Amino acid sequence: MASTDAGSTRARGRAVEQAVAEHLRAHGLEIIEANFAGAGAELDLVAREYAPNGAVTYVFVEVRSRACTEHGTALETIDRHKQRRVIRAATTWLVAKGLWERVEVRFDAVGVDPQSSAPTWIRNAFEADG
Repeated sequence: MASTDAGSTRARGRAVEQAVAEHLRAHGLEIIEANFAGAGAELDLVAREYAPNGAVTYVFVEVRSRACTEHGTALETIDRHKQRRVIRAATTWLVAKGLWERVEVRFDAVGVDPQSSAPTWIRNAFEADG
């Protein structure tokens, strides 16, 4: 039974990530990769955002969802330990793509809670050096 629950949780998580990707696309981000695994961590979504002046920012998006908020919201689950894991995976991704220290980077977080009608998107949710 546990493997079925884990599978359904994983499937629900992927569905939430796909819905968040569509939400971000609708707000101008270009999703360039999903579920990148590296350095013992996973990046949920990697996107590019183009500024009006042509500048490009690479956006690493941590997506969290909760079936209920009895023990806190989805965004409250992104603690400092999780942030460090995302930063480590993002560094691995940037190095692999030859972009390390060559591009602007931002870390966003998107939370999906059952009582919300839309995802909660926090731009610059955390800093790589913080």
